Amino acid sequence: MKRLYLDHHATTPCLPEVVDAMVPYFTEHFGNAGSNQHAWGRRAEVAVKVAREQVAKLIGTQPRNILFTSGATEANNLAILGLVRGLGDGPHHVITVATSHKAVLDPVAHLKDEGVQTTVLGVDRHGRVDPAAVKDALTDHTRLVTLLWANNEVGTLQPVVEIIALCHEAGVLVHVDASQAVGKIPVDVQALGADLMSFTAHKMYGPKGIGALYLRPGRPRVSLQPLQFGGGQERGIRSGTLSVPLIVGFGAACEAAGRDLQAGVWHEVASRRDHLWELLSSIDGIERSSPTEGVLPHNLHVTFPAIRSTELIKGLFDVACSAGSACSSANPRPSHVLLAMGISEERALRALRMGLGRDTSLEDITFAARRIREEVARAAGGYAPSPKH
Repeated sequence: MKRLYLDHHATTPCLPEVVDAMVPYFTEHFGNAGSNQHAWGRRAEVAVKVAREQVAKLIGTQPRNILFTSGATEANNLAILGLVRGLGDGPHHVITVATSHKAVLDPVAHLKDEGVQTTVLGVDRHGRVDPAAVKDALTDHTRLVTLLWANNEVGTLQPVVEIIALCHEAGVLVHVDASQAVGKIPVDVQALGADLMSFTAHKMYGPKGIGALYLRPGRPRVSLQPLQFGGGQERGIRSGTLSVPLIVGFGAACEAAGRDLQAGVWHEVASRRDHLWELLSSIDGIERSSPTEGVLPHNLHVTFPAIRSTELIKGLFDVACSAGSACSSANPRPSHVLLAMGISEERALRALRMGLGRDTSLEDITFAARRIREEVARAAGGYAPSPKH
């Protein structure tokens, strides 16, 4: 029986070459990168150095500007909480966007509980924030603007270059959560101008449990208060024994991602995504939530008029997709992203997010469209017409 994975926003499989790169560091090269007094430790230290260079190269920076973390969630928390707490006594003000990931919204909410003034900006119907709204929200006490570059549900790309430029003009630092963007679209932090940027390996065909935080070099210096203390690894900003196998895998995944971008792999994926929408678009009442431009190349987010996500996904046992809302079967709740875009609560509960992969074929697209149409028709008590080609 054919089974198809279309949930690449959630996570991606490790590439075979990534696994091959990691395996020796679980076994014969098992040394601690901090124990450089002997050959085992020095081998691990060199492996981390090479991987840091690979990660840095993908985003156009120097290795010294990369801090390894356990993933994007930790990197986001370190960037947001570490920066604001490191400023000392306030008053301080932080701005974010309503469609940001919870790994951004929750640290900001935590700062609010600590007495920091916070502003959560709204978005348009495509999930995009207006740079003018960011500018209007800046105050003399604004210390940080933190936002999600590529939305993890509808795939919308925020106008980060414009936002960063206007923030810097006002002397305000900017943190970008680029978890979904890195590896899918070209990223050059020098051109971008971000002061801090978070990303993670498992969204780009690397292992889970390893991510990175980019810190802009130069002045004014970006200074962070550590959130954990111990052995002083990662310049004392993020203590803890480095996971050499995962770091090596992260580096290998970044190397592969760079080759894919150069070869135009994600341009082809975008074409297949558009073909999937073409096959689904004749379903009565279906609507595309994700924009047609300024969107991740592998993202397709839709809503249906008469079937809830939970019911549809249950029927799609052979196609892995996800609900556009964060919900459980016992207590369904609409997605905060979709509500912020002005989509009704009922419609938000009828959403489906599809994330194509680098290897998703045209045959896979046809199969997915057929199965989705079948399940929608089943819920309506009818039959699905054959998808057009």
